[in-house]
Amino acid sequence: MSLKLRLIVMNFLQFFVWGAWLLTIGAYWFQNKQWSGTNFGLVFSTMGFASLFMPALMGVVADKWINAEKLYGALHICGAVMLFCVPMVDDPIVMIAVMMLTMMCYMPTIALAITVAYNALKRDGLDVVRDYPPIRVWGTIGFIAALWTTSLLRLETSSGQFYVASAAALALGLYAFTLPPAPPQMGHTKSRALVDVLGLTSFRLFKDRNMAVFFVFAMLLGAALQLTNAYGDTFLHDFANVPAFKDAIAVKYPAIIMSISQISETLFILTIPFFLRRFGIKAVMTMSMLAWFLRFGLFAYGDPGDRLWMIVLSCIVYGMAFDFFNISGSLFVEQQSDSRIRASAQGLFMVMTNGVGAVFGSLASGFLIEHFFTAADGSKDWHGIWMTFALYALVMAVVFVPLFKHRHDPDAMRRPQIPEGDLVP
Repeated sequence: MSLKLRLIVMNFLQFFVWGAWLLTIGAYWFQNKQWSGTNFGLVFSTMGFASLFMPALMGVVADKWINAEKLYGALHICGAVMLFCVPMVDDPIVMIAVMMLTMMCYMPTIALAITVAYNALKRDGLDVVRDYPPIRVWGTIGFIAALWTTSLLRLETSSGQFYVASAAALALGLYAFTLPPAPPQMGHTKSRALVDVLGLTSFRLFKDRNMAVFFVFAMLLGAALQLTNAYGDTFLHDFANVPAFKDAIAVKYPAIIMSISQISETLFILTIPFFLRRFGIKAVMTMSMLAWFLRFGLFAYGDPGDRLWMIVLSCIVYGMAFDFFNISGSLFVEQQSDSRIRASAQGLFMVMTNGVGAVFGSLASGFLIEHFFTAADGSKDWHGIWMTFALYALVMAVVFVPLFKHRHDPDAMRRPQIPEGDLVP
């Protein structure tokens, strides 16, 4: 099996595990268990809380002590066990604890998968910017396949979605031990600085003003991603309470409609090498923020009837919104980081996006929706919710442009890696 095919299988299963339940756990929670919205906010926030420390911590472990692919496999096997236990839970507080443990296993594997892939491609002398996006696109295809599996098998409100995810996680965990080795790069260092001993070297990236600005806005974009993950499927499910829309396809199969977002991802991922090299990370990140503005704005005016086209167009725009900060961001971090802290740097990127950003997005949106957009009967003002999120994304774009002063160097994006030496100051 060729290297690219091996990495394709890894990426496909990585996101199949997540896609089997991420967008449908809300339907399982509210329509199957009938538990409170407050507790659901805490369950969905476990991704963010786990990402506050686990990606960075596991990145340090991979940089200093354990092969990244072995750590990756062990985490997925542990995650498979936790996912298998989810359907057995009948108490919302216990559910929060179980999902927290599940996310502690899963969230660091996203950064570790990137580390394993980048390391393998560089060892074979391949160009990461050119060769990684066509491989990563299969992760999105895996997410779509899982989403359709859950929806077509009518598991959107069933515990069966977690068994599907558990089986995929176990298969990936075992497969990971056959992946190309990604050994620690810092074990031989003679540095005795406290920051190195504690594994906090990647935080030196914040000493560079542009990198600090980049990470802050990556956090704010991570919040936007959390908003669409948490409320997109629930938004469509709520139309079932409107007689005019209850039999609409978008209401009967909301997960399939939402999967258009992931289909769009597969297309935009393939454009990343062109956009990054032609326009640079600043332009690409700005495009992402404007795409988030359109994503939320179209949701605000869409419905499953005559304006279904707005929801579909919103899902198409999502591909640019997500890929142009998530995938492009990880490539930018790779280019700006010393190879000895490759796992830690990707872990830090994960902390800012899926950790700090996700927690901020969950808590802030939950507060705003509950206090300003929820009526006494529990119904939600979805137009107001999505317009608020749209304005948030627009303000980000306006502020980002003058603050981020990174100068684009097309040749830097073609170099396979930055030579080992001093870290970016």
